[in-house]
Amino acid sequence: MATREIELGFARFGDAEAMAMMSRDLIEAGLGWSYRAARLGRLITDPDSVALVARDGARPVGFGIMTYADEHAHLVLLAVTPAHQQRGIGRRMVVWLVDTALVAGIASVHVELRADNRPAYALYRSAGFAETLRIPGYYRGRETAVRMLRLLRAPDMVSPKWEPPLRG
Repeated sequence: MATREIELGFARFGDAEAMAMMSRDLIEAGLGWSYRAARLGRLITDPDSVALVARDGARPVGFGIMTYADEHAHLVLLAVTPAHQQRGIGRRMVVWLVDTALVAGIASVHVELRADNRPAYALYRSAGFAETLRIPGYYRGRETAVRMLRLLRAPDMVSPKWEPPLRG
């Protein structure tokens, strides 16, 4: 299946259960399960968050959630099902979320990941993120986290006015 057949769009409340299963199995495995459907449903409807879903037809096969503050955004969760990995879907979602942050005037995007998650580390590096520090015991006191940052603009600098792209 080609990546172009996978559509990205805003998550709907009804996607929360599938997103929770992906979080449990792909992100939180071995750590306990804290991003259950109810919590994800709140993030989907939170006006200070963006929840993105990658769909293969009607079926969610990946998702990303970013929360926003005044100057920075936090990429809270990002996952792609194993059958759909290595097809550029994760990269497309990261680019989409970062572009959304740019439009919102955000200065920086932050993300944490497990230190042993080499594919995620490579994904974020290729998307312009830089490692800022490692935090031993970050995940339930058992695993080290890598904190990464993508600077979008200097803090307190006014973003240029956004205009839609020209149609050609």
